[in-house]
Amino acid sequence: MTQPVPLAGSKYNILVPGCSLLILTVICIGISGFFYFTFPPRVNLLIIGIDEAPEGTYLGRTDTIILVTAQPLKPKLGILSIPRDLWVQIPGIGENRINTAHIYAELEKPGSGPYATLETIQRNFSIDVDYYVRIRFDGFEEVIDAMDGINIELNQPMAGYQTGVHQLDGQRALAFVRDRSGTDDFYRMARGQLLLKAVFKQLTNPDEWENLPAVIRSVADVIDTNVPMWHWPRIVLAFLLVGIDGVESHVITRDMVVPFTTAGGAQVLAPEWNKINPLIVELFGKQEIKIDQSFNDLD
Repeated sequence: MTQPVPLAGSKYNILVPGCSLLILTVICIGISGFFYFTFPPRVNLLIIGIDEAPEGTYLGRTDTIILVTAQPLKPKLGILSIPRDLWVQIPGIGENRINTAHIYAELEKPGSGPYATLETIQRNFSIDVDYYVRIRFDGFEEVIDAMDGINIELNQPMAGYQTGVHQLDGQRALAFVRDRSGTDDFYRMARGQLLLKAVFKQLTNPDEWENLPAVIRSVADVIDTNVPMWHWPRIVLAFLLVGIDGVESHVITRDMVVPFTTAGGAQVLAPEWNKINPLIVELFGKQEIKIDQSFNDLD
């Protein structure tokens, strides 16, 4: 028996191009997603914390300086804390503490501090970093309180707290980071990284998501950034893939610097680039390595 020929416009004629369109859409989305998470393969950003700035301004020094690198497809997430007393070349200023680049620029032109700090990082560390996140510490307490406090786990006594898990409200968390009793900037950098990772861990815990609306509102009041919206999913994905224990945490350590006193009597740290550069390559990839700029000849 002869099979009937489908009429023009029947469901058979519509099904084939419909499936083709669906397949093509899926392929396009897949290709777009691949390029989105592949190019650029790495995102670098600078986190700077401003302390004791006059109300309503960012007119202060950068007491916290942390470089972050994210590679979502590797996956890799690395952070590097830089001592605020590191003695470097500041473009347009000359040699000074690295934490002064921000306030010098803000005094000249409000809003330019982060870009001056970025340029200082690029000039001295030869790292391609164009994005920043600037945090006002005077509003930091509100963010932690909006999270209903923060849980930190210590594997050794630190800042007056014994080994173990401690829940801190905003005021205590800020005091934990700022504590200077019997410690120096290297200890403060370690505490800053510990708290930062604790914040990320808590915010990615679904049990804590009910606090997200309040956290977002408080963050908007204390954070200034130029990171494009389309980069944040890539950074978050890198964090989720590596996990809190997979974050590569580093600091510029005591053996990478030489303490000395400037002619003006300031106690600062001279970088030994021959020791710092291998760490830069490990975290950020092959860079334009500097010549040995160590200050071993300083008294």
